[in-house]
Amino acid sequence: MTKQSMIARRILESQLQQIEVFGVNDTITKYPAFDASYKVLWANHGDAISIQYSGTPALKGDFVRYGKRSAQGILNDLQYSLARYYLNNFADGTKQDAMDLLQGRYITSVSRDMAPPTKAGFVESYASARLAFALVSGAFMFMMMSLRHARHDARHLLLSLLWAGLCIGITHFVRSNGRVFTNRPRAHKSSRP
Repeated sequence: MTKQSMIARRILESQLQQIEVFGVNDTITKYPAFDASYKVLWANHGDAISIQYSGTPALKGDFVRYGKRSAQGILNDLQYSLARYYLNNFADGTKQDAMDLLQGRYITSVSRDMAPPTKAGFVESYASARLAFALVSGAFMFMMMSLRHARHDARHLLLSLLWAGLCIGITHFVRSNGRVFTNRPRAHKSSRP
């Protein structure tokens, strides 16, 4: 059980004792059905909050629900962690801009003079990790197909070298401009904390 869950459990026990649903010495553990429901409710609530914020259910949900780690829970956490990495780096920039706008960290202006200029260039306008992956994969696939036919026709060897060069060039471009391919918040932030 996590620290937050233990604190919430103690507060709930105290409140139930104050309104005389529980006796002075009663605890949630004396009521196994209620205890199980409490754990599931707590874990589901954590999942709902986590999905809104990170896009995946909360980590260690099996521990909160059942009091122990399981192999399936560890595999789920691995899956959620990889999904969070992808979402945080390649998909959540616009969502963060919206959150900043709703929380007042980004101030819009009616005047066009005061609006922050957009600095997106050509590469920034079209760059995405999906596009880069598709281009590299396509070049690699064509290179492999050309290599397969190189035994019968020497032109295919030349095409393979062309596709390999394109694949290496795109990979180098993506690696040297990696920050452009991440989906970061792009709105101008106000000076307010």
